[in-house]
Amino acid sequence: MKKILLLFLVGLTLSCDGGSVNYNNPNIPNYQVNLQINMNLPGYTNLQFPGNRVLDYSQGARGIVVFNTGSGYNAFDLACPNQAFNVCAEPMTVAQGNTNAECNCDDSFYSLYTGLGAGQQYPMKPYRVSINGNTLIITN
Repeated sequence: MKKILLLFLVGLTLSCDGGSVNYNNPNIPNYQVNLQINMNLPGYTNLQFPGNRVLDYSQGARGIVVFNTGSGYNAFDLACPNQAFNVCAEPMTVAQGNTNAECNCDDSFYSLYTGLGAGQQYPMKPYRVSINGNTLIITN
């Protein structure tokens, strides 16, 4: 039994890696986020359908985008992740119907499905999304 447990622990240790995605971004300051979105309200009903997004500029470093992936919801900060916060003052843009956010300071694009940008050091800063009935709760 001890050998099986030892083999399991060794296998578990070898299968874990630190990952190549660095979510500890020195470019984006940490702000307390507690955003509640009631999807029954007219401005948010489109979030009930996959591929739709809502932008909220009241919280986060430069605002927050909430995106329906089809299997859940993602929320990311709209601050450009690979630009110094004091240098790039405008939030990223997300065109209606687009599944990418664009940093206008360096013309880079980030997927709203993953938060990753092609060839970029840092991904978009993610926030936690929990669901309570028809209300999304976005926190950090």
